[in-house]
Amino acid sequence: MARLDDLDMKILSALYTDASVSVPKLSRELGVNLSVMYSRIKRLQKRGVIERFTVLVNEEKLGMRASAVAGLNIDPKQRESILEQVLKVDGVRLLREVTGRFDIIVNLRGQSLDELHRAVYDVIGKIPGVIQAEVFMEVSRRSPAVAFKLTE
Repeated sequence: MARLDDLDMKILSALYTDASVSVPKLSRELGVNLSVMYSRIKRLQKRGVIERFTVLVNEEKLGMRASAVAGLNIDPKQRESILEQVLKVDGVRLLREVTGRFDIIVNLRGQSLDELHRAVYDVIGKIPGVIQAEVFMEVSRRSPAVAFKLTE
């Protein structure tokens, strides 16, 4: 398998910022022949570096203005059942199993902080095997510009 190069990293950075950019426009912006650009993107897809192109929805515009992260401690014997049930809870956007203070970190979105609080304590916290739930309400969010780089 061929290694990734600087052009691949520039393509990934540009697509990460805006996956809807047209290939001809991306080709012009990066100063690369159009057929080369198409083949590079296709190669990145075949290699699994680009898994899919998707839409990032601005949930605030849909009335989902509240965001929270919940930390869960669980009974490991009931892990699979807990994971399945948490993923079905309205407002859950992402679930990660982690090391450290919590076993699971859950990202949630909702219309209000009260709605998220109820989702964590009244729904998730009552799932059999969930030992402890702690919610962290988001008060601010910042995202860095991402520029992929080659690693040695």
